[in-house]
Amino acid sequence: MAIASDLPVATRRSSDLSRHSAEVFAEAEDHPVTVTRRDGEALVLMSQREAEGRARLLRFAAQLITVTLDDRGSLAERMSRVFPWMLALSPADRGSCAQDLVDAARASFSTDQPHLAIAELTSWKETATAVAAGLGNGSAGLEWFDDDETVERP
Repeated sequence: MAIASDLPVATRRSSDLSRHSAEVFAEAEDHPVTVTRRDGEALVLMSQREAEGRARLLRFAAQLITVTLDDRGSLAERMSRVFPWMLALSPADRGSCAQDLVDAARASFSTDQPHLAIAELTSWKETATAVAAGLGNGSAGLEWFDDDETVERP
């Protein structure tokens, strides 16, 4: 896993953007590119996926700040007020979910990798949705696999 200081830092002149646009755009698909200008402030070129990931991470950060400012109840209880879908989980799973989300957020912020927290948030929300739909451990016809078990492609 890359840490923030190891991420590619690309700086291009605005003339590079006009002369070699395909190359600069291809680079921006991989990571943000800073475009320097003589007549103004530098601009950052990035993919929409990257921009949306950063925006989602900031929204998630705002929600976590809301949770930390509330001093009523456990972390899982406070997070359930901000993320009501957590109420579909068992109390033990709510505790695991809350801690996993905090850990993933810390990893995302420290590595500048928004997908870490967003993937964890999405995974837990989808799990809660499945549980709410009746797909819990006692559901007939469901078989849960261990993480280290390889499953053949259908």
